[in-house]
Amino acid sequence: MARHLITSAIPYINGIKHLGNLIGSQLPADLFARYMRARGHEVLFLCATDEHGTPAELAAAKAGKQVAEYCAEMHAVQAEIARGFRLSFDHFGRSSSPQNHALTQHFAGRLDDAGLINEISEKQVYSHADGRFLPDRYIEGTCPNCGYDKARGDQCENCTKQLDPTDLIDPRSAVSGSTDLEVRETKHLYLRQSELKDQLDAWIDSKSDWPVLTTSIAKKWLHDGDGLRDRGITRDLDWGIPVRKGTEDWPGMEGKVFYVWFDAPIEYIACAGEWAAANGLSDADWQRWWRTDMGASDVRYTQFMGKDNVPFHTLSFPATLIGSGEPWKMVDHLKSFNYLNYDGGQFSTSQGRGIFMDQALELLPADYWRWWLLSHAPESSDAEFTWENFQSSVNKDLADVLGNFISRITKFCRSKFGEVVPGGGAYGPEETAVIADVAERCARYGALMEAMEVRKSAQELRAIWVSGNEYLQSVAPWTTFKSDPDKAAMQTRLGLNLAHLYAVLSAPFLPDASAAILKSLQVDEAVWPEDMNEFLSQLKPDQAFVVPEVLFAKVTDEDREAWQARFSGVRQS
Repeated sequence: MARHLITSAIPYINGIKHLGNLIGSQLPADLFARYMRARGHEVLFLCATDEHGTPAELAAAKAGKQVAEYCAEMHAVQAEIARGFRLSFDHFGRSSSPQNHALTQHFAGRLDDAGLINEISEKQVYSHADGRFLPDRYIEGTCPNCGYDKARGDQCENCTKQLDPTDLIDPRSAVSGSTDLEVRETKHLYLRQSELKDQLDAWIDSKSDWPVLTTSIAKKWLHDGDGLRDRGITRDLDWGIPVRKGTEDWPGMEGKVFYVWFDAPIEYIACAGEWAAANGLSDADWQRWWRTDMGASDVRYTQFMGKDNVPFHTLSFPATLIGSGEPWKMVDHLKSFNYLNYDGGQFSTSQGRGIFMDQALELLPADYWRWWLLSHAPESSDAEFTWENFQSSVNKDLADVLGNFISRITKFCRSKFGEVVPGGGAYGPEETAVIADVAERCARYGALMEAMEVRKSAQELRAIWVSGNEYLQSVAPWTTFKSDPDKAAMQTRLGLNLAHLYAVLSAPFLPDASAAILKSLQVDEAVWPEDMNEFLSQLKPDQAFVVPEVLFAKVTDEDREAWQARFSGVRQS
């Protein structure tokens, strides 16, 4: 048994996320966590809401609420939606937690003691209409790199280029829309990332199994242009973690908070502290996952995120950990994803474009969405959601292959042998062949899941379902029954055992369907198959079962057309 620490990029608190956000981090992380648990490994799967910075303040102001109240409400909403999608977090924390406040201030103190923080006087945009400095997302304008006219002051959503507010062309206040802006001087703390460039470069080089997407983005930021730049870690905001050096005041930094991209990754660690506190555990219980001097040396740490988050997780957060001089666990594998686009355009939370997670669950249960998103995960390139493709995938994969197999075998058995596993003779040549086929495919499936090859894993799982359908079609127990009821009973028994296999193998992708199949077969515990011959003989003659409800309803043309019209690009309440 191994120990796996798994984190997915923490979502901003500002509203409900769209399906592109879901497949970019949380859902594939859940797939991996469920698989590792199924194989008997010890797993700690953590996520949280990212509650600081301008997105939280702007969203709260728009909602007419205090920021703390808004964040508490939206955390509850996001947690409930995560449960709706069956995301199996061990803890879903909050970056505004006391644990994250303390850890962020601790890291800042350690970095300053190491000479890795500079106090810089810099020029920032000040809005006369708003009576305040406008850092980061409080400013919108035209991106100087790609010309996108809704670029934010920290990063262009269109081309992902990292920006400073003063880089924007024709800037305006995101609060009031005012263009009555001027540049004023203010003081901020900067993390001297450039001092750690060689260490970061060597560390990235040591990760030979990282996806090309991950390493190429990290290397580009390290070496292109001026290379790795020092980065501001404080902001002129009211909401956030107050700037302190450990437990001490930081002279000259009164009224400032830490930049959200400094404190947000630290929440991965703080979230483990929240998990321990919520479960009545000690500090040592969470530190054994995060500190190598407390037992984390044998932990395998995997992060999941979209490509826009890669620079901060391969450079800035590692710089914080390395620069602290403390024995923190560094990420072993960083699985990054490209973008999922929507029906000819882009998903966008800020622009309200595409299908959002709450709306998706109003239409269909989680398994439908989980299957399509994971089987079309944007791994090697951007992917696109279309309603035609979604309908086809649901109908052909879930309804016609998996759902059809479960329905056929259980209903046929009930009609000829009752709701008990039939006896009959021993498995014959056809059964030996299909068992060998699914055993070989199961081994490939496991290897692909270990390697986090999400789309290929889905393809292999579907092939395993197809193998059972082809077996049933080939031996046709409904025909065999007419001349040899015992042989038909044996074929049916194998079919029911294959249904058990499909429930176990499909659980990481389709947890609800898996649970329904296991319940119908009256199997209490799902155990991963190690010996396929033995596994496919577990359901013994005379064991009772019940025919399950239809697992997957087909998406009709009328459904597809209605949904396509409803979600044509602008979120509707």
